[in-house]
Amino acid sequence: MWPTLVVNKILKKRLGSTNFIADYHHAYDQPLLSIHEEPLHHNPNNNINNNTKYKVFVSTWNVGGVAPEDDLNMEDLLETCNNSCDIYVLGFQEIVPLKASNVLGSENNQVSTKWNSLIREALNKKKENDDDDDDEGKKGSQEFQCIISKQMVGVFISVWTRKDLRPFIQHPSVSCIGCGIMGCLGNKGSVSVRFRLHETSFCFVCSHLASGGREGDEKHRNSNVAEIFSRTSFPSKGPLLDLPRKILDHDHVVLLGDLNYRISLPEESTRLLVEKEDWNSLLQNDQLIMELENGNMLRGWHEGLIKFAPTYKYFPNSDMYYGCCYHGKKAEKKRSPAWCDRIVWYGNGLKQVVYNRSESKLSDHRPVKAIFIAQVRVSPELRNLQTLFLSERFEHLKTPFGVSTANDDFICKKQLSFRL
Repeated sequence: MWPTLVVNKILKKRLGSTNFIADYHHAYDQPLLSIHEEPLHHNPNNNINNNTKYKVFVSTWNVGGVAPEDDLNMEDLLETCNNSCDIYVLGFQEIVPLKASNVLGSENNQVSTKWNSLIREALNKKKENDDDDDDEGKKGSQEFQCIISKQMVGVFISVWTRKDLRPFIQHPSVSCIGCGIMGCLGNKGSVSVRFRLHETSFCFVCSHLASGGREGDEKHRNSNVAEIFSRTSFPSKGPLLDLPRKILDHDHVVLLGDLNYRISLPEESTRLLVEKEDWNSLLQNDQLIMELENGNMLRGWHEGLIKFAPTYKYFPNSDMYYGCCYHGKKAEKKRSPAWCDRIVWYGNGLKQVVYNRSESKLSDHRPVKAIFIAQVRVSPELRNLQTLFLSERFEHLKTPFGVSTANDDFICKKQLSFRL
């Protein structure tokens, strides 16, 4: 049975691999209001006075195959009471157990749908409390809406923006790369999303890299990164637009996920330094930091200063690191604490202002979150006309696509064009 399943998985491209879920149809192949779009790559000095700044929230969380309860509190992760961001990017790993039926079988999006429901509720909680309970048009009145949501086995990414930014987001796309079993299955790998906000391109790469705490295992992780960078590709959208196709061609690039890099110290030394909360000594031996500074694949990337405890590996529903009590089986792997869950970025125009972890005890990992200030180029014409989309007139425009109200979300299979 296994050979048949594997062959089918490799030789038969999964239906809908470039499809994604969103709250509304992306139909932005043509410029808004018929305004001529400048090429994406042009002299930045021409737009020096036309930059604006947006706050971008990014998080990563390996949930260990544990489905969330209906009452899971997402506010500790999103900090919706303390911060208000323009864009939210949430990455997850192992949203389903990485067993053969999930890796080789058809995609089951029930869990990702549940995560999206929890995210929607948390981001729009204040807004929903202010609104009436009328179901009709309730989604349209929400402040934050999902623009891209995509799952590949256990890797899942969900992108949300303020409703008033929606008209200025164009050319959303996804690309899934499997780096797991046989070098191509989705138990490890990445789901990358890209979009263009005004005249600036964004790319977020949600990854789950090769595991292993033995000496030399970091080479497998570096190899995964190389595969993801080389194999990930987005549509260029034709000759009239010079849209980036590869990850590193985008203006703002963020790599997030369970990158699985460990601390290159003996287990006893690592645990002793963790008990002392001597983060500096541990970070001097952190494999990812060494790769960022001296490696080949991630040299030139940036990471904020880590001032929080290692995020892996905990006993579920506990503040205790796995293996610290040695009361388990003698042959059981102890798995030293490590900062497996990371957020790094590439390129200019991103300034990180928050880098921290959350304290949810759902799994053996703690979530990690960051907030960036992103510079975005805005054409003078769109800047002058932006007030149109904040007006009541835009709220009353009807979609020409006739989406069924029986399903809140729908799959974007291809990009259609429209003009206002």
